[in-house]
Amino acid sequence: MVWLGADVEAFPPLECALTDPPGLLAAGGDLSPERLLAAYRRGIFPWYEEPQPILWWSPDPRTVLIPAELHVSASLRRTLRRRVYTVSVDRCFARVIDNCAAPRRGASGTWIGSAMRAAYCELHRRGHAHSFEAWRDGELVGGLYGIAIGRIFFGESMFSRADDASKVALAHLATQLRAWKFTLIDCQQDTPHLRRLGARSIARPRFRDILAANVDATGRTGAWRLDWEDHGEPWVIR
Repeated sequence: MVWLGADVEAFPPLECALTDPPGLLAAGGDLSPERLLAAYRRGIFPWYEEPQPILWWSPDPRTVLIPAELHVSASLRRTLRRRVYTVSVDRCFARVIDNCAAPRRGASGTWIGSAMRAAYCELHRRGHAHSFEAWRDGELVGGLYGIAIGRIFFGESMFSRADDASKVALAHLATQLRAWKFTLIDCQQDTPHLRRLGARSIARPRFRDILAANVDATGRTGAWRLDWEDHGEPWVIR
């Protein structure tokens, strides 16, 4: 396994990733905005628990969600139509990441430590990281965050404190990205939950090719806003 030095661009080829543990590519380095953006552009992301060294991953296969392929169940569609939750974007990024970092049932720790939190909040300040928030009666009850580069959204984590709250946030994300002609949402790891929502796995070389064709495209930087008024009613609730 490669240990990273000072050069933020010097990641090893993805083919060098280990098979055990699957996808582990490199260790060390830092979480500077420049290194993080360089990593994501190559299909690499950090995932570790403090006080471990920073670990960098590129799993094969890669789980992705095409915005137009989001599976909206009948119950979720009813929730969306009834507008049980109000959804915002980039209103409270730090609160979303804090909720994602909170201990979860059956988990012994969290991979979103203080260094990760600070790094992604800085990316948000620079207009690269974004959050979608679900509210009920003025209370934040669900949300997600990730990084946008070109026409790719790299999903990082989500949380839910009420039924379907994170799914509602995801439905709004997928709808907005579809309107903006984003190509895919990177989900990183395969889970049954993501499969039920329409995610699928693709081979790492295919994922790398998709990134190469999309990360240099003109994207959306700065604070985002929902602009349904420009695109009509969200397709997910029709």
